[in-house]
This record gives sequence, structure tokens and C-alpha cells, in this order.
Amino acid sequence: MHVRKGDSVVVIAGKEKGKRGRVLRLVTEKDRVVIERINMVKRHTKPTQRNPRGGILEKEGSVNVSNVALWCGKCIAPRRARHEHNEGQKKRRVCIKCGTVFETT
Repeated sequence: MHVRKGDSVVVIAGKEKGKRGRVLRLVTEKDRVVIERINMVKRHTKPTQRNPRGGILEKEGSVNVSNVALWCGKCIAPRRARHEHNEGQKKRRVCIKCGTVFETT
């Protein structure tokens, strides 16, 4: 996958197109990501010991990873990333247009 947990991303296709958020979880088996406050779905839950009232809960649904692009803070736009290899360092993701390193928070 081209995104990691904590990355700032933009949805580039679908009903949430144009919205930005932070990646909360990766679902690698299904090639999907869960993004903060994006694709909110409602879940009807029965009362349990943890949630004695039950009711309707709102939580984030997943989005296909192909519909997401990394957000470059310097370009102020969604961008693709390339990988750079430096001697003695791990490979890092770099903005394809401006060369800024994508930091994971």
C-alpha cells in the first residue's frame, strides 16, 4: 500500500471526493483504509455491558486505497510519492513534484 497509518490523505474518487483526513487503520487483506471522519456509517447496536443504552452509533467506514492520495503540505495538493534510497538510511517517501519528504505523524 502507498499509505501508512497516520498519513494525511485526500479522497480522490467517490461520494467523499475532495475531503481530507488522517489514516486511522489499514485493512490490508481488502486493500482498504479507514480515514478520520470520512465515510461515516451508522451501526444499530443492542445494549451490552460495555454500552448499556445501545442505540445508533456513528463510526468511520473504509475506503478503497485506490481512491486515496497522499496530501503534500508544501504543494497544498494531493500528490503521488516516489521512494528514495539514501546510504545508511531507510528508504523514504518523497513528493513527486516538490521533493518534500512525507512524514508520518
